[in-house]
Amino acid sequence: MTTWRAPEIDRRDEPLVADERAMLEGWLDYHRDTLLHKCAGLTAEQLRTASVEPSDLSLLGLVLHMTEVERSWFRQRFAGQDLPDLFDYDTDNDAEFHAAAEADAEAAFATFRAEVDAARAATEGRSLDETFTLTRGDGAARTFSLRWVYVHMIEEYARHNGHADLIRERVDGVTGD
Repeated sequence: MTTWRAPEIDRRDEPLVADERAMLEGWLDYHRDTLLHKCAGLTAEQLRTASVEPSDLSLLGLVLHMTEVERSWFRQRFAGQDLPDLFDYDTDNDAEFHAAAEADAEAAFATFRAEVDAARAATEGRSLDETFTLTRGDGAARTFSLRWVYVHMIEEYARHNGHADLIRERVDGVTGD
């Protein structure tokens, strides 16, 4: 029986010279690839390894989280698609991180890739200046542009890729960018 391992990834380089849209998409793809690169070669059990107690943050938890974040910002909020959340947040604000302990890693990686493809489809041909409005629980409305979503996603991945660096080093000693 072969043990599933997170696949190796041919990480794309970030763009050095490009127009705004290509720069934003290129940097986002670079960070998406970086998260997968940090997971490459690890078994499902290694991907579930928590960073350090009491935290249950793991590489698989980060993959699940970013899958939800991709869906939330690009498809549910920006594109207005009526899609369910991937996790039940009614009783657990960190449901995706807690789900990692029992999640099927291979399926989680496939869902991540599918959600990234769906996010690309949701933004294809749409202007960076296009906006949408969200109303918070207190009734305050905030308007966001697609440009803001790209910048936010790059920031979100960059932060979590820093976590992934440390978790990967804890799992098997591998370091690097």
